[in-house]
Amino acid sequence: MTTLTPHSTRSAVLTVAEVIEETADARSIVFDVPEEIASRFGEYRPGQFLTVRIPSDRTGSVARCYSLSSSPFSDPRPKVTVKRTAEGYGSNWLCDKVTAGSEIEVLPPSGVFTPHDLDSPLLLLAAGSGITPIMSILKAALEKGTAPIVVVYANRGENDVIFAAELRTLAAAHARRLTVIHWLESVQGLPTADALSALVAPFSGHSAFMCGPAPFMDAVHTALSAAGFPHDHVHAEVFTSLSGDPFDDPDLEAPTDEETADAATVSVELDGTVHELSWPRSKTLVDIMLAAGLDVPYSCREGECGSCACTVVDGTVQMDNVGALDQEDIDDGYILGCQARPTSDALTIEF
Repeated sequence: MTTLTPHSTRSAVLTVAEVIEETADARSIVFDVPEEIASRFGEYRPGQFLTVRIPSDRTGSVARCYSLSSSPFSDPRPKVTVKRTAEGYGSNWLCDKVTAGSEIEVLPPSGVFTPHDLDSPLLLLAAGSGITPIMSILKAALEKGTAPIVVVYANRGENDVIFAAELRTLAAAHARRLTVIHWLESVQGLPTADALSALVAPFSGHSAFMCGPAPFMDAVHTALSAAGFPHDHVHAEVFTSLSGDPFDDPDLEAPTDEETADAATVSVELDGTVHELSWPRSKTLVDIMLAAGLDVPYSCREGECGSCACTVVDGTVQMDNVGALDQEDIDDGYILGCQARPTSDALTIEF
């Protein structure tokens, strides 16, 4: 029986089954998921993350997103991996305070950093703790796919390599499909765009997934572009600290008569089902979908996590914040549902 009380109708309190020391600065936290909530918290897509509520003496709590490093197909329990950062309140609390038996409040798995096709060739690029969602994708693709996979993993030194033993085991077990390339700053220096471009050029037919610190991501973006990777084959995971509290249930006020009179109409495809909704121009897409009782993917509602990214097939919107999207994403028609308000009378949107 849990002693914590969830702060949201969407959240749940999970018990920690095990804490694994991966390196001197990184811990994996394995969760028990009760059968009654297994469909919401035990089922996830490779590359997704959990939003964790961490107690704080100053603010009551802070919310942080941590990637699932487990595979939904081969690991019996979901697992997040956390690397301690010098000024990171959340990472230090999780690394110092959490033990087997601890209770942690989390939101359901979320995020769009996940392959649509696990049977296509993959180029997975990570630096430091960016290996966590990459490991989830890697294990899932090895389990369910047949195509070749290349992992490029950058770290400061050999002792900083998270999942070193597991990567060796996977590479040995899947020698014909999996190539793991380690880049150690202590040996090779910082990974530059030029050096990475030469490294990834032979794999330009692969779908690329990248996660890591901003300088690494910038270098990888430049390298992939120089190597001729199409934009729609490049996927990046970027986390920022959430400034609001995603564990607060949204206050969904009913639209006024004036708002309803000037509302747009929107056809939204979600999980293969099309929903026809009225969309007042003062409301966000996430707001109207929640008000309609739809299980729309979202986490922060601030434009920071990218969980609610979707595509405008027809129509136009304006967004208050495009933080989780780059200009190429916007040019391709992607929007953030939690920031989007309609500027045309009729829209078609796909999640």
